[in-house]
Amino acid sequence: MELRHLRYFIAVAEERHFGRAAARLHMAQPPLSQAIRRFEAELGEPLLYRTTRSVELSPAGEVMLERGREILAAADSAFDDARRAARGEYGRLAIGFTGSSTYALLPALAAAVRAALPGVMLELRGELLTPAQIEHLLDGSLDLGLLRPPVHERDLCTEVVRSERLVAVLPHTHRLASADAVPLAELEHEPFVTYPLRSVVHDAAEDACAAHGFTPIGAHEVGETATLISFVAAGLGVSLVPESVCKMTVEGAVYRPLEQDATRVELAVAWRRDDERPVLVRALDVIRRDLRAG
Repeated sequence: MELRHLRYFIAVAEERHFGRAAARLHMAQPPLSQAIRRFEAELGEPLLYRTTRSVELSPAGEVMLERGREILAAADSAFDDARRAARGEYGRLAIGFTGSSTYALLPALAAAVRAALPGVMLELRGELLTPAQIEHLLDGSLDLGLLRPPVHERDLCTEVVRSERLVAVLPHTHRLASADAVPLAELEHEPFVTYPLRSVVHDAAEDACAAHGFTPIGAHEVGETATLISFVAAGLGVSLVPESVCKMTVEGAVYRPLEQDATRVELAVAWRRDDERPVLVRALDVIRRDLRAG
């Protein structure tokens, strides 16, 4: 069965007249009649009862009209979705966020992508360390990642979209909690709540402390930013986190800038090098625009 034959039949069935149907279809009547007869022959049942005065639907024709309309509507929708997909307006994307960017960026970026690409279904996964995101990008379970470089996988592309300072997060009862800025050397003997060893932010925090003459005392190691800030709020230690984490408010924890420290961590967007889908290209444009403007 060809869709054009179905369209021909529906036009005749709705018009109940071959001449009017032919005019509606912008074709001559004889080829229309021939196409309907071929359609009926393929089905093996008459769809229309024809007389010199009228055209009526057979029982098979009644069913074919109802189902045919559904088939054409589904086909038209499929064609439309395919065209939208070719323009990058339709599809599905799984996006991962590193823990320290989850709370500041995930809601805003999700809203921006949905506004720009309302036909795209998003799967958003927060609190993923960079190594986990790399793994999921390579196995295809993520399409885009917001992570902390460097990334050394040749099959992935990365592009830095933001650079952030490190800030101190302290219990609200800490002696430096009300300081305008925290001298990092003042935290030398404090217990630290840290990200795991394989975390880029963990290494950046250690480098910052080393630049001020000490190695931080690791008291607790946690993988999730929300847990890290909660541990600090509970008085279990202090920590260094990217500035965007300040967006997350936890009672009992305060954020303070560091005094005379230029340590920064970068945030990059990553994707598979061979993924050239229009929907991914469009989403990348939205992410670049929003993060660089932020």
